[in-house]
Amino acid sequence: MPPPGDWFIWLILGGRGMGKSWAGSRWLAEQAQAAKGEYAVIGRSESDTRQTCIEGPSGLLNALGLHRDSPQYLKGAGEIRLANGSIIHSYSAESPQSTRGPNLAGVWADELASWRFLTETWHERLMLAVRVGDPHVVVTTTPKPVPLLRELVGRNDGSVVITKGTTFDNAANLSARALAEYRRYEGTRIGRQELLGELLDDVDGALWNRELIETSRVSKIDREALVRVVVAVDPAVTAGEHSDETGIVVCAVDKDKRGYVLDDLTCRLPPDKWARRVAQARTKWHADRIVAEANNGWLLLESVMRTVDPSLPLKLVHASHGKQTRAEPVSALYEQGKISHLGSFPELEDQLCTWVPGQGTSPDRLDALVWGFTELKPGGGIVVRAPRNIKRPGGSRFAAVSQRAGGRMRFR
Repeated sequence: MPPPGDWFIWLILGGRGMGKSWAGSRWLAEQAQAAKGEYAVIGRSESDTRQTCIEGPSGLLNALGLHRDSPQYLKGAGEIRLANGSIIHSYSAESPQSTRGPNLAGVWADELASWRFLTETWHERLMLAVRVGDPHVVVTTTPKPVPLLRELVGRNDGSVVITKGTTFDNAANLSARALAEYRRYEGTRIGRQELLGELLDDVDGALWNRELIETSRVSKIDREALVRVVVAVDPAVTAGEHSDETGIVVCAVDKDKRGYVLDDLTCRLPPDKWARRVAQARTKWHADRIVAEANNGWLLLESVMRTVDPSLPLKLVHASHGKQTRAEPVSALYEQGKISHLGSFPELEDQLCTWVPGQGTSPDRLDALVWGFTELKPGGGIVVRAPRNIKRPGGSRFAAVSQRAGGRMRFR
């Protein structure tokens, strides 16, 4: 139920299956039925908005169906028109410009913490469009420690009201077998976030943190300035419902030797299908090389890739060192501000900021990213300064700097 009070944003934080989407769709349906105006629903992507927020079991069409008047759904236009003259527009957080124009009286924003262009979509587009009548915004999301969500949770001026819940609060409407399986995640980080709906902090010991990524994030780039683009692949050893994902991350470096993460296309698909996705990424981003880890079954890997596209500029790489040794130089580039993310990649960033060397499952997205930037070498190398308490034998301070050049490691 909507909370009482003079709030502007109703923030619903909860685990998966809690009923967040049903609450959001019911609220927006009731608002549009009660007062003629323009309203909007916006999801993580165009398909998520359509399949989950509109057409899904907890979507707007089912919520509006509870009322007397049947809505007119114009699928091609992405609109729902009500008998009282109200219009509900549908938008995607992957296309921030699409929200420019309408004068909105109410908005339902779904899975906010997973929006790719979060800052641009929310601050520069959506909030400026909610401006007529007595406007309200409902946000339904599984919490992730992104800056905007932290800012909303931290408000104490009454503009934001928070409702929290867990997956298990909605047990009556969920499969008992699924709930029993979910219990296996009790006490784990993924269970606390995805099931209990907790907003977690950065992980001690992780090589990346949110601040490193956030301070260098960009919403657009000059593609003409990119001098190299690679599609980096960390292939899954097996293909099945419970297999690891195949990490596919598009990385680039510009003329100033600055690195960029352009796309994350990681998937859990059979080899022929993920290979096709790699080929499509190469075409879309004009990549000059495919870099793929080939420690397991390199003959099969090369065969699959060549079958999909014999012209793929494939480079197979072998992991001769552990993940930590490979990942630390790349995390150092983030610390030096030499790598930016083009928009937000929630799953990739979650993996970067939660993986602790020597712990957890294989970080497929992280591995792909590391292979990509190992190939591109942003910044021309990595500078590592020795601890300040190291001194020369004579007692004077000593600083050690390493630089990669010409395939060799130089120290001075």
